[in-house]
Amino acid sequence: MIAFLLAATSTSSKNGNPLFTLFFFGAIFGAMYFLLLRPQRKRVKETAALQSSIVEGDEVLLNSGIFGFVSAIEGDVMWIDIADGHGSERIEVRVSRGAVARKVTPAATPDSK
Repeated sequence: MIAFLLAATSTSSKNGNPLFTLFFFGAIFGAMYFLLLRPQRKRVKETAALQSSIVEGDEVLLNSGIFGFVSAIEGDVMWIDIADGHGSERIEVRVSRGAVARKVTPAATPDSK
């Protein structure tokens, strides 16, 4: 082990091939692109498409976990009706368009027999 440490600290005139070093860093960049950057860009595009497709009357789920119906859209601001509809009160909150996590699709109701 000591011989290995001495060999590692000794100065040698041999340098690695610069093409191998270039290939190594290129491979690391390629791996980072396909594992990190590309999926993140895909998620950003999907989120932007979702947020631009929201119209009044859609049921949405906010990032905070609150379900509600879009009652009005004013540019980047949406009014979300979060009341359950069983009472006479109407509860609306104003949220940013970016707070929408996903649209909620209505579940199919099973036929009762």
